Amino acid sequence: MPVMLAVQEAFVDPLPEKRVKNRAQTEAAIFHAARDLLAEEGFQGFGINAIARRAGCDKQLIYRYYGGLDGLLDAIGADLGDWVKERIPEDTGGMFVLTYGDLMERLSLLYMDALRSDPLICKIIAWEVSKDTPQVRRLAEARSRALAKWLDRMRGSLSAPKGMDAPTANGILFAAIQHLVISSVVTGEFAGLPLRSDKDWDKVVASIRRLVRGIYG
Repeated sequence: MPVMLAVQEAFVDPLPEKRVKNRAQTEAAIFHAARDLLAEEGFQGFGINAIARRAGCDKQLIYRYYGGLDGLLDAIGADLGDWVKERIPEDTGGMFVLTYGDLMERLSLLYMDALRSDPLICKIIAWEVSKDTPQVRRLAEARSRALAKWLDRMRGSLSAPKGMDAPTANGILFAAIQHLVISSVVTGEFAGLPLRSDKDWDKVVASIRRLVRGIYG
């Protein structure tokens, strides 16, 4: 019997591929269910049972493939980092980038456009910055690391003006952009500033350019 089983297995090559494919599909279903649930309901509704129901799978598979909620949060954090790389091109798009100020102007506007085009990411980030829990910090740290690496890679050999605290200035600039975009999704304005029409955003773009030039010259 063992010999017969060995012979049979030798002629069933497609089965391992099928199992791998099914696992990959299940992992993807779990991941997307977790990401969507987090965006829609926040951490209050983010649980193993709810994710399993939405993914249409046994909850034990979440532990098997991701190690539980912490593993899923790590995967979502990594995805947020990939989102930065996928949404924002690393080329200059025909724009002459001669100085650090040129670069930061372009990256600021690209980041704003990327956020505006993905409301789901905005919801996740809104939850991320509104709660202070180990789970939220896990997400925030993963996204911050990804953004810092992206900025460093895009910067290349360019450097900020002497004496300028570029990390702090850039952090404030990107935080402001992020808050404006999230406010536009939630209320359509911020501190009386309308953020609904293209004309509204044209004004924001012009102001960001002035701010960057005021910082970096």
